[in-house]
Amino acid sequence: MSLIACIGSGNMGFALMKGASDAAGAEIFFTDADAGKAKTAAASLGAKILSSNTEAAEKGGIIFLAVKPQALSLVLAEIAPAVRKRQNTTDAPVLVSMAAGWPIEKIQSAIGEKIPVARIMPNTPALIGKGMIALASSPEISRQKITELEKILSAAGTVDTIEERYMDAITGLSGSGPAFVYMFIEALADGGVRAGLPRDKALSYAARTVFGAAAMVQETGKHPGVLKDMVTSPGGTTIAGIAALEDGAFRSSVIKAVEAAWKRSIELG
Repeated sequence: MSLIACIGSGNMGFALMKGASDAAGAEIFFTDADAGKAKTAAASLGAKILSSNTEAAEKGGIIFLAVKPQALSLVLAEIAPAVRKRQNTTDAPVLVSMAAGWPIEKIQSAIGEKIPVARIMPNTPALIGKGMIALASSPEISRQKITELEKILSAAGTVDTIEERYMDAITGLSGSGPAFVYMFIEALADGGVRAGLPRDKALSYAARTVFGAAAMVQETGKHPGVLKDMVTSPGGTTIAGIAALEDGAFRSSVIKAVEAAWKRSIELG
């Protein structure tokens, strides 16, 4: 397996490298503007530290760009000479970007045409191996490298190979979505507390309820509306709660949240 260099050691970079460390033969290196942060991440995974982004570009077989969209242009300019030098060799690196809003074409324009580039959108459940990871790749990446990349990413969750044109929408839904779900879990727990439950009980029941409901959608294959109707008895408690949610424009608010995140992803590019 290729040597993996990760530029950036924040939550997403760390989550994916944690998965990669479980993949057989993966050798991982970190570099970060915050040297202390990189050192902590490397120590927890038994990984190593590189002295600079340039060194990552010189050594990495797969180079993860785990930096914010606003910082990506500077990182690409820094590593471009080293990447281009290796472009036509048998050891040509593959760049893997997780920066929202940056299409593959824009990355290649910044670092060099025909450079192999993959674009991914993971989400934070990757930290516990339950992420959802969208993957799009440029035609310069070989099938062998794509298979290797899928193996690395699959240790952090489910990998879905997509057309790149869907990436911004997935960013709004899956990339930002966990934050919306956490807010819903918190609100469910607050409702339980208001009804008299102790906070720890309310939070546990709220989290397990969301977990179980999500599993029902996946495992039964039934539409969420059908599953909702299974819980909703005439004149019962559930329909009273649904009516209250509709009074607050619950579904419309969620749709607008995903739409706003999608639009922001496009703006970041």
